[in-house]
Amino acid sequence: MTSALSTDLSAANRSSFRIHPLSLLALVAVAATFVRALWFTPLEAVQGPAQKILYVHATAAFVGLYLACGLTAFASLAYLWLKDERADRLAESAAEVAAVFLTVVLITGPIWGKPIWGTWWTWDARLTLTLFLWFVVIGYLVLRGAIDEPGMRARYSAVLGILAAVLVPFIHLSVYLFRTLHPMPIVLKPSAPSMPREMATTFALAFLSFTLLFVAFLRARYALATDRAALARRVLERDAAAVRSR
Repeated sequence: MTSALSTDLSAANRSSFRIHPLSLLALVAVAATFVRALWFTPLEAVQGPAQKILYVHATAAFVGLYLACGLTAFASLAYLWLKDERADRLAESAAEVAAVFLTVVLITGPIWGKPIWGTWWTWDARLTLTLFLWFVVIGYLVLRGAIDEPGMRARYSAVLGILAAVLVPFIHLSVYLFRTLHPMPIVLKPSAPSMPREMATTFALAFLSFTLLFVAFLRARYALATDRAALARRVLERDAAAVRSR
């Protein structure tokens, strides 16, 4: 049984970590975005080179907050309604990807803020709420690892995944509700985007490339979750067969 289990684990790892064409496309798109942002996009008049972090920071925030956290909440609701394990696996996968992009946001934000604000961190409303959301997402992942029973794990984590998404509109509106150092939205706002055409083009490319990267990460993580679930079922079936044969 040990040898067969090792074979299954090796097969699962090979199928989950094989480089997919979508992953290569996403990496090429991200690299092209960096090249355009650094060498073919003009400097902002006031902030200078520091402003170029926008193309990573803001797009990672859009993907992490709206796509990844939103998908986590949607899949969690689907699981609570349908009790479908695929929805639970999708929620788990989206939450892990959300943790990656939110980490990028929290790293690039202080790097951008230091030359502009003169400090690495301030307990600004948007920054604080984003950090809190990051802790909630990390708590979601820790919760999944702490509960062994699949049904209970899926139900509890689904509730936490939905609660995490509730923070997203508050983060978006925080610059309107509180006095804040964080700049006002320049893209997601009622009026037209406040960007020159060259910067807007670079920002759109960055958003598309990071979205591709999100989909590639999600596909790979969901494939891994599916392989793990199939392996767990095979192990249970073998254990049950071994018990019956005694």
